[in-house]
Amino acid sequence: MNDFAVLNTGRKMPLLGLGTWKSEPGKVKQAVIWALQSGYRHIDCAAIYGNEVEIGEALQETLGPDKALRREDVFITSKLWNTRHHPEDVEPSLLKTLKDLKLEYLDLYLIHWPYAFQRGDNAFPRKEDGTLLYDDIDYKLTWAAMEKLVGKGLVRAIGLSNFNSRQIDDILSVASIKPTVLQVEGHPYLAQVELLAHCRDRGLVMTAYSPLGSPDRAWKHPNEPVLLNESMIAALAEKYKKSPAQIILRWQTQRGVVTIPKSVTESRIKENIQVFDFTLDTEEMKSITALNKGWRYIVPMIEVEGERVPRDAGHPHYPFNDPY
Repeated sequence: MNDFAVLNTGRKMPLLGLGTWKSEPGKVKQAVIWALQSGYRHIDCAAIYGNEVEIGEALQETLGPDKALRREDVFITSKLWNTRHHPEDVEPSLLKTLKDLKLEYLDLYLIHWPYAFQRGDNAFPRKEDGTLLYDDIDYKLTWAAMEKLVGKGLVRAIGLSNFNSRQIDDILSVASIKPTVLQVEGHPYLAQVELLAHCRDRGLVMTAYSPLGSPDRAWKHPNEPVLLNESMIAALAEKYKKSPAQIILRWQTQRGVVTIPKSVTESRIKENIQVFDFTLDTEEMKSITALNKGWRYIVPMIEVEGERVPRDAGHPHYPFNDPY
């Protein structure tokens, strides 16, 4: 079993990376150092996470000619935020990320969401009534600006995050440089079988975020299903002498899906990468996939007249109104 996926550029992307969403400043630097010491060679970042400066400090301490690792040993991803979709904003946004991360290039740069917010320095621009101010710029124009970054050597590859199958095809219809990766929420309750097949057919690697069901989110629903408590996964964990988290991560890596579990706890960071020393059998793989219930944990929600509704569902480029 390889521990990497191969991108359509020919480059290798480690199947397991450290996620950094919701990793608080003050903890994320140590988390990145622990991860690199534990054998991780892939760190997933984003400008909007607000912690790239601190991640940059960790990278500066661990990567370089006289350090434990060389820059080219580690695969580093970041993402373009929703307020930066206008073509002239794309390169400056990347340059800010590179400065914060103390890097000369990224291995992968993603458009974080297909829909844009109003341009400006406020990451979540709002009207007086608190609703977000959107921009209807076409993500295909954003993509053309992303392609230029590859030509300049600032990024090795470009890709998409939270795009649906129709939007991927829309990008492919105009792309001179094809997207390499689609990063979306993915776990046994949202197995993404159709979307994964769609990506494979088109030469994209899928990365799954919140692979353990994101148990530390702020907006948990009181009666939502808890993935790590699933009895069938617990039974497999007992059989293989692994944790439920390791069973879930193994299922994804065995499907060729990259996963980026987030942790700032040393023991969990170490545990999450110990998934290449056992193999689930075909029936076990199928039974985990069969847990799918189309359950999306990561949809930004707001309250409208006492009802919880998806915040961005009215935007013309909102991705989750389509089946996949």
